[in-house]
Amino acid sequence: MKLRIDEEADALYLRLDESAIVESEEVHPGVILDFDAENRVVGVEVLSISKRVARDKLRTFQFESNLT
Repeated sequence: MKLRIDEEADALYLRLDESAIVESEEVHPGVILDFDAENRVVGVEVLSISKRVARDKLRTFQFESNLT
């Protein structure tokens, strides 16, 4: 899993795996899901991230998992 913030594009992108993207769909204004050939979500892009999250919050991420 990869998380990237592109300051120039003002976008956040979360890539769940490296499957080929065959389709993308904007599910909400500025929120785009990428799908693989089996219609599984493999990526999430959030545009205009600086308008959605305070700039200081973009510098630190907290990751939580209950996986064992």
